[in-house]
Amino acid sequence: MTGKYESPLSSRYASEYMLRLFSMDTRIQTWRKLWVALARAEHALGLPVTQEQVDELEAHITDIDYACAAAREKEVRHDVMAHVYAYGKAAPSAAGIIHLGATSCYVTDNADLILYRDGLKYLRGELLKVIANLSEFADAYKATPTLGYTHYQPAQLVTVGKRATLWMQDFMSDLEELDFVISSMKFLGCRGTTGTEASFLELYAGDTAKIDEMNRMISAEFGFDICYPVCGQTYPRKTDSRILNCLSSIAQSCYRMAGDIRLLQHDRQVEEPFEKNQIGSSAMAYKRNPMRSERICSLARYLMADALNAPMTASTQWLERTLDDSANRRISMPEGFLCADAILRLAQNVTNGLHVNEKIVEKTVREYLPFIATENLMMEGVKRGGDRQELHEIIRSCSMDATSKMKNGESWDLLADLAKHSEFGMTKEEMEAALEPSLYTGRCAEQVSAYLEAVKPLIAGVAKTQAQINI
Repeated sequence: MTGKYESPLSSRYASEYMLRLFSMDTRIQTWRKLWVALARAEHALGLPVTQEQVDELEAHITDIDYACAAAREKEVRHDVMAHVYAYGKAAPSAAGIIHLGATSCYVTDNADLILYRDGLKYLRGELLKVIANLSEFADAYKATPTLGYTHYQPAQLVTVGKRATLWMQDFMSDLEELDFVISSMKFLGCRGTTGTEASFLELYAGDTAKIDEMNRMISAEFGFDICYPVCGQTYPRKTDSRILNCLSSIAQSCYRMAGDIRLLQHDRQVEEPFEKNQIGSSAMAYKRNPMRSERICSLARYLMADALNAPMTASTQWLERTLDDSANRRISMPEGFLCADAILRLAQNVTNGLHVNEKIVEKTVREYLPFIATENLMMEGVKRGGDRQELHEIIRSCSMDATSKMKNGESWDLLADLAKHSEFGMTKEEMEAALEPSLYTGRCAEQVSAYLEAVKPLIAGVAKTQAQINI
């Protein structure tokens, strides 16, 4: 514990990987790698940069003197130039060629693109773990009847596994969007102060082929196939909007799943993991709160709101650029990644240990099954000579009476009431034979099996996991 504020995303929620990815060390080392790549390309293309200078820069990527950079920034009020200065102190023979022809956004923006690309790839793996967990859960309960709900009111039966595939389908949609965002990412390259590459026209004496080759070499070194065809000083901020929108989509799916689990835990049908010594309430010792699912919803709301920052920034980029994006992006982009990471880790934990109270589920099904079976009973009554409209009115009247008794805590027996009406031509025992839950789940089990078969290639090799989280 320290005397300074620390973001809960860092201290409680996000993974070590994501914290390292967005650390100052990773960011500044990436800046230095970009300076090395620029120097290497310039040397290869005939500019006055020696191999010895490139080698010296490469040897000093990690030994960053933050105190030196901070002192210089206080003096010059420019973070990139402060680090150019500190890098030059570490590699004095190359000090004069660091950042040759570049503008600040060469390192800041390209580094961001690298970090975001790597962060998205990591989140893809975390998302697949959630899908894999749900796949196993759905398969185990694909034929387990449970009460379905529309408007959170009792409806026809589904299965526990079928409901899980609804959550999976949302996550698969997120995966498709995530793959699109990753595959469509481009590099800024080294394009100059307003994106015209004018400084490199001067350096390469008008040889545009060398400029294109320089950008190709630098991009390839960092795993990018293509640069933006045109740009101002920065890469298009629409990219940030696309990224945070994708992360928001993941948050939406996690919220939907966690919200459903919270409702089901209220009814004691399904429960999230609960540790042996976990305390549910400081006052009510008997409680088992769905705290992980609640935390997912809490963080998801934050991420969905955070995603609004990017479109506001993208829409206010004046002409070739403006700096009012910088402070916002320093906060909103890393926090978006850390928050998505935290949500997915919680989702892994919950989906791995999700527990179904099968007796409660069965009891709930049995309680509502007489109402659900009435349509089948009406059809059978018609087969036995009854009038469909008369039978419908009898069912309506008896159902309303049974519901009224239920609400008043009185005993009720819908089937017995229906059997009293000779129009059905059925005894109570014959009606009870229709109360087999599996008769009312339709194609649920078949749908689950078909869906899981389609998903199987994507999650092959993904281990079922329960992320270790701070409670």
